[in-house]
Amino acid sequence: MAQNTANTGGGSRKIAAGAAIVTKSKRFAVDLFCGCGGISSGLRDAGFRILAGADMERHYIQTYQENFPEAESLRIDLAAVPPKNFGSSLKIRPGELDLLAGGPPCQGFSKNVPRSRRTSDLANNLLIRTFLDYCEYLRPKMILMENVAEMRNGFDQSYTSEIGERLTTLGYSVQHSILNAADYGVPQRRRRAFFLAAADGAPIKFPQPTHSKPGDQISLPGIEKKSNHLSVWEAISDLPSLLHGTGSQPCEYISRPRNTFQRKMRNASGKVMNHVARKLRPRQLERLSSLEPGQGHKNLPVHLRTKSGYSGAYGRLTKEMVAPTITRWVFHPGSGRFGHPVDIRTITMRETARIQGFKDSFVLIGSYTQQAGQLGNAVPPLLIEKICNGLPS
Repeated sequence: MAQNTANTGGGSRKIAAGAAIVTKSKRFAVDLFCGCGGISSGLRDAGFRILAGADMERHYIQTYQENFPEAESLRIDLAAVPPKNFGSSLKIRPGELDLLAGGPPCQGFSKNVPRSRRTSDLANNLLIRTFLDYCEYLRPKMILMENVAEMRNGFDQSYTSEIGERLTTLGYSVQHSILNAADYGVPQRRRRAFFLAAADGAPIKFPQPTHSKPGDQISLPGIEKKSNHLSVWEAISDLPSLLHGTGSQPCEYISRPRNTFQRKMRNASGKVMNHVARKLRPRQLERLSSLEPGQGHKNLPVHLRTKSGYSGAYGRLTKEMVAPTITRWVFHPGSGRFGHPVDIRTITMRETARIQGFKDSFVLIGSYTQQAGQLGNAVPPLLIEKICNGLPS
């Protein structure tokens, strides 16, 4: 895996061996269906050097390239590129890569898609097989794959069985589990399916939860006490208050970090990007203005109610709650509980990134709605970092 040059969609460039951002780790990873870089961020924080990220969405790759200058940012359709050609372009020989990671698109499994449109042979579902094709050719020492929780049991567990059978046949030990990001220090309820595999039967395990609901904590000898689930306000309270339609880039923090999470998230420069509040339409502002924190669509005055809407539509967060799952519609107040707990506005993309466990040094590129799509489809980096604790060293 020497220096290499690849088409990044924005021109060719070389990995600079002496770049300051490159870690000293000897473990190398490639991220397929990388999106904006949630998995890659977690891997890098866990000590992996990211060689490449690949995705076919232009805006995702623009953000990925901005945040991973040490890696090749490849805008390609992985289903159309033979794994051998992919490996050759990066000068990776079979068996040489330490970790192959990826989150194939999940729309065909997601509960947000009407049941009538969920079929086992949907094109997006078949990208799981594309990921497995890359595993078969590259033969990495370790594999990490993520998908929506419904994927593990969907279609009579046919994809779960296929993943296990194909990887076991290759000599991998395989484990799979559904994890809730809130149980690992992410201020968001987000359940996702994860598959881990290690070559030559190397032992792998999923990390034990580090956080829980206050009432679920057990205090017994020999059992480590968990921290409380992280609340919305614990995650974002050091970011400036804003009116809708306002905000500047960059901006500064309004206080010293108030807890361990904020210290971990803070940008060493003291500057924050993407903390700009979207301007609401007059009717949207009127609806949010009529609600108290914790209230939502059912609490709207009759004349402001909509005929239909998403669960939690026009919902406002409270300071104490764990955020619900972030979706690509986080920019729209009528699409979920995305109202700020203090200000009359929706949460900014920086606040959204915090709730997803992205550090403040991570910069989003694109329009407001494009940034929302990137974050809504991302994997929380903090969760990935903790999953890496169970991988062979």
